[in-house]
Amino acid sequence: MRVGVIGLGAMGMGAAKSCLAAGLDVVGCDVFSEARAAFEAAGGKAVSTPAEIGPADALLLLVVNAQQMEDALFGDNGAAPVLAPGAVVLASATSPPDFPPKLSERLGSMGLLFLDAPVSGGAAKAAAGEMTVMASGPTEAFEKAKPLLDAISEKVYQLGDQAGQGSVVKMINQLLAGVHIAAMAEAFALASRSGADLNTVYEVICNSAGGSWMFQNRGPSILDGDYQPKSAVNIFVKDLGIVLDAGRNMTFPLPLAATAHQQFLAASAGGHGRENDSAVIKVFQKLTGIDLPDGEGEKS
Repeated sequence: MRVGVIGLGAMGMGAAKSCLAAGLDVVGCDVFSEARAAFEAAGGKAVSTPAEIGPADALLLLVVNAQQMEDALFGDNGAAPVLAPGAVVLASATSPPDFPPKLSERLGSMGLLFLDAPVSGGAAKAAAGEMTVMASGPTEAFEKAKPLLDAISEKVYQLGDQAGQGSVVKMINQLLAGVHIAAMAEAFALASRSGADLNTVYEVICNSAGGSWMFQNRGPSILDGDYQPKSAVNIFVKDLGIVLDAGRNMTFPLPLAATAHQQFLAASAGGHGRENDSAVIKVFQKLTGIDLPDGEGEKS
């Protein structure tokens, strides 16, 4: 199978390398030359525009948002017109649930299959080929995409045959993920103000009822003072914005999601939007002057 992967960021790079490891013929696409060079060093072929991917049998979109997915498919030098007949497109960026049905209809008119296939698991799971895929679409699309899905995922949830259902479930996941990260940051901030040793707090909570996957996964970033982006603050500004828009459209209150969104907005406004999402804790640092590890074994 010839596979195209558009977006060689933290998760896209891992997914593309997992496809290589599975023996697929992979072409990666990214606007940044550094990402292309890294993928070529891993043994893949890299291009700078989606159209250069050529007649792929499957196309995985791991870009930032809905607009980037649309541009990658239908914009100048878009991939959709050059894909192999009957190819399957997997839209894996988090997007509003009303967006995938539009892509499905447009691609279907071109004789292409479509899966609304958001993913979860972070950079580490992507690199290990162990992501969780929340997908919806026709059975034919799942069958066509099976070699790709086998390469990148540990679990694939088939959530129905209509595009949009996968994005609904991903939206719920992002609500929880964003709230958990914001709560984790608040807890570490309170621990710091209280004079507790943060490493000890981390160990205790990871083995107690208050722990969560996000606490375990994002906590080391704060302990090490390492805010190199794996999933940036601005991702949750976007994703929680999608959650809140959906709630507004359904006249449905989402008070915890709204509070978490404000925390990520504050972090972004404070200049931390492109840092790791755990940098939301820096809102508390600016407000209260708490000490946090600075990455060099010191507190700042």
